[in-house]
Amino acid sequence: MPSSKELFLTCPYFTSQKVLASKWSLFILHQLTEHESVRFNELLRLMPDDMTHPVLSRQLKALVEAGIVTRRDYGEVPPRVEYSLSPIGEEFRPVVEALGTWGEKYITYRKAADESLEA
Repeated sequence: MPSSKELFLTCPYFTSQKVLASKWSLFILHQLTEHESVRFNELLRLMPDDMTHPVLSRQLKALVEAGIVTRRDYGEVPPRVEYSLSPIGEEFRPVVEALGTWGEKYITYRKAADESLEA
């Protein structure tokens, strides 16, 4: 069996899983597909309440390092930094949309299943 190091950048499924493995990466990518360019604090406001500043910062840094998100620093005082999808991140847009569609179907499925258990 190949090692993780051997699978990364050779197996598309392992590579995708590795790049998107963080807890918030899909939700961050969803927000970036909804908004063309987002400043850090605006993105933080769009996150669930349990998302902290340091966690978002780490998550964005990882997505930037992976090349999925671009960070634009305007070099101003006070600092102005915006995040957006990179060209390869834009390629992920249909996947995010498909996951949203599947998530809606799953929510409907679970609600129906829960109602049938309660009856």
